Amino acid sequence: MRILGIDPGTRITGYGLIDQRGNRLTHVDNGAIYTRSCDELPLRLSQIYTGLLQAIETYKPDTMAIEKVFVAKNAGSALKLGQARGTAIVAGVNTGLPVFEYSALQVKSAVVGYGKAGKSQVQQMVKALLKLPEIAQEDASDALAIAICHANSHAHNSRIKGEGTKQKG
Repeated sequence: MRILGIDPGTRITGYGLIDQRGNRLTHVDNGAIYTRSCDELPLRLSQIYTGLLQAIETYKPDTMAIEKVFVAKNAGSALKLGQARGTAIVAGVNTGLPVFEYSALQVKSAVVGYGKAGKSQVQQMVKALLKLPEIAQEDASDALAIAICHANSHAHNSRIKGEGTKQKG
């Protein structure tokens, strides 16, 4: 199974792809979609959508995992994050991917074994689990962690309803 993990953001949206064969996880690719903060939000969301469609077309994942929205101190930031998250979900759903969501606590628990682990601990574990030569860019590393979480716990996940049928091509 090929899993696409997404760490949504309006400035940087990270993505990470892994293959799962039994208990074995293999790194496929990771990266980030960058937008310019001086651009209007609709343009930035379009860039995120287009970038994710390109990744989906290139790597043909079987499923998508995305981080649940957390409560932010700044309401405006939370709304923008929600819009980036929604854009990513629509990209997955429109290409027929089943989309699953995980909280930050679930991701940290699945990757490190401790729900309150620090970001550097998660990055080090992602590097070790996927045998990466170096720690991936921060948002891409987070996306890989989300993909690993799905691989380790997809039987106990929260599936977003309404997705279409995966179109193989």
